[in-house]
Amino acid sequence: MLKVAIIGAGAISTSHIEGYLQFKDRCKIVAISDVYPEKAQARVEKYGLDAKIVQDYKDLLHDGIDLVSICTPPYVHAEIAIDFLNAGSHVVIEKPMAASLKECDDINEAAGKNGKIVSVIAQNRFRNAMMKLKSVLDSGLAGKILHAQVDSYWWRGHCYYDLWWRGTWEKEGGGPTLNHAVHHIDALLWMRGRPSQVQAFMSNVAHDNAEIEDLSIAMLRYPDGTLGQVTSSVVHHGEEQQIVFQGLNARISAPWKLKASVSKPNGFPEPDTELETKIQQYYDSLPDLPYQGHTAQIDNVLTAIETGSPVLIDGISGRDTLELIMSIYKSASTGEIVQLPLQPDDPFYTREGVLKHVTYFYEKNSHVENFADMAITTGSLEEGKK
Repeated sequence: MLKVAIIGAGAISTSHIEGYLQFKDRCKIVAISDVYPEKAQARVEKYGLDAKIVQDYKDLLHDGIDLVSICTPPYVHAEIAIDFLNAGSHVVIEKPMAASLKECDDINEAAGKNGKIVSVIAQNRFRNAMMKLKSVLDSGLAGKILHAQVDSYWWRGHCYYDLWWRGTWEKEGGGPTLNHAVHHIDALLWMRGRPSQVQAFMSNVAHDNAEIEDLSIAMLRYPDGTLGQVTSSVVHHGEEQQIVFQGLNARISAPWKLKASVSKPNGFPEPDTELETKIQQYYDSLPDLPYQGHTAQIDNVLTAIETGSPVLIDGISGRDTLELIMSIYKSASTGEIVQLPLQPDDPFYTREGVLKHVTYFYEKNSHVENFADMAITTGSLEEGKK
């Protein structure tokens, strides 16, 4: 029975708690830590947990915790993760992995030194639509991928950035590019690989209580000359998200949509119904996941601990995702076309370098300590849902 601790009792912690509770025969939540102990107490009472409550997570470092979920603001992810890795715990980290590439490297170094697992939350990989899309891509039926498109469209009211740690480069680390599109960017890298060049723009068009962007658009060039684009937003009504791949033979996406064309004698398109039927039959033959979202990723981590198998999303994946995000911030802040990979001497490799060189849009002059506890949206790429 693995002993689990939850560090940070904010809104996203419920997804972790509910995930672990699906596997009561494999793990037990024995502690919850939060700088506001009443928030931890509320989680214990809501879920009927027999768990220790502490204000300082360091009080748990010598309690023999097997697995820790870090659900705090991003600026403290690295410190907490490294402390628990050095104490002998495996670590699950909410997105984004850390506030800088250097911190990601420090976390991965601690994991390697201690022989422990790091898994960075990217729950959209563990969705039926996403897993099936990856399988179709890998089948080669769509042909060479010519263009990739991520639309990470969200909407957040002006008061969203009133929360004390949000809306600042120092504590939140960025806007929707980092904190919302991160899942789609992770999926894009998983399916398409790392681009070689990035050119981007960003702005703050609707939230003058935040330093960070609320909208960014990035253009990607891959080593083979093909292109991609990523839009990250918290100003899009409807909150529609999609990832689309245009292949030489067919267009496929999550949410699932399939179109295939062949050329008429004059070059104009007509449907390739034979290929569409073939791809659809392949898609329909793929099995559904036993679990989805956070629950599925937690299952993946528990299995890795129990069997020694690798996790699907490790610290290297988490770092790669942050690298592309930092490349977007660098290009949008400097006007440069950014070459990947970023090197350790790059100004956007460290937190200090990012804070010095990134664009600040507005000054955050006031804040609130907490919002009322209420449900949050985490997005979906299932067919018919966005």
